[in-house]
Amino acid sequence: MPTTLRKSISIGPEDHGRRMTLERFDRAAARDDRLFELNKGIIEMVDVPHPRHLAQLQSVRNQLVLHQEAHPGTIHAVTGSTESKVLIASTQSERHPDLSVYLSAPPDVEDVWSLWVPEIVIEIVSQSSSRRDYHDKPAEYLEFGIDEYWIIDAQKQQMTALIRWRGQWKPKVLKATQKYTTRQLPGFTLDLNRVMAAGK
Repeated sequence: MPTTLRKSISIGPEDHGRRMTLERFDRAAARDDRLFELNKGIIEMVDVPHPRHLAQLQSVRNQLVLHQEAHPGTIHAVTGSTESKVLIASTQSERHPDLSVYLSAPPDVEDVWSLWVPEIVIEIVSQSSSRRDYHDKPAEYLEFGIDEYWIIDAQKQQMTALIRWRGQWKPKVLKATQKYTTRQLPGFTLDLNRVMAAGK
């Protein structure tokens, strides 16, 4: 989402579909607390998710934060879509994952969002985000250096974990009744059943 710190450029719903460079977009201010992403140079207004989406998101975040508290030093930060961003200059895209998991502290540089890479990003699929989550974002997240991309889809009752392997994504599809472990977070287990149940 455009930053609210510098207000030289203002973006609103009427700008959905408009072309803009990543440099200008990143300096823009969104009106009315709207959330926007830049998708390959095109402004896209992100719909406010349904409360079921929020409940699933909160369930995942709660599980990660509990692990963070129980294992100090393993996770530096778990951020939401308005708390961090992923800037991909080559595709002129700015993404705001539903959740980002950073294992290390940010670099002490001004252009932090171009350089601070989360190890894991998570998207909770909604009706309006399905195309972006499944088709637009995987290649960009891979290019940015992210190690795992979790796509949690309540409608399909499954999670697709994309795991970096030899410079490509290796997909692992899990049913809602399964649990997921990752080498990124030793000792952590994501209870998918709890996530899916939260959204009912």
